[in-house]
Amino acid sequence: MEFKFTYTGIRVVDLDRSIRFYTEILAMTLLSRGKIPETKGEIAVLKSEGSEQILELNWYAQDSPVAGPYKEGEELDHLAFGVEDLDKALKYLEEKGHPIVLGKCEIEGAEWAYVEDPDGNWIELFEGSEDE
Repeated sequence: MEFKFTYTGIRVVDLDRSIRFYTEILAMTLLSRGKIPETKGEIAVLKSEGSEQILELNWYAQDSPVAGPYKEGEELDHLAFGVEDLDKALKYLEEKGHPIVLGKCEIEGAEWAYVEDPDGNWIELFEGSEDE
């Protein structure tokens, strides 16, 4: 099974404020923004010129199934890995003792799901390339 690390997602309290910081102060480009009904959240995807690394900002409503207590500056949301076959990768990880913590989500035709690492950090698995 092949996994490719592609981006980092962090939780934010105020998505608009964070987008302004990363675009106006750190000169990142906003690539996309969208709502995710399954998590009662919203994401923004940013990238710096000349970098392949993606930064995903994640905001969740208080009644979100994935919202937890926010600790300022300590909110890594998840690490993301691209896989060739999402269903096969999920089955493989479940067999290795890492059950799905949030099943398939979808936005604009993209699908992904989450498992946990041994310390409880969320790992997103998505099918295909994150070069969009």
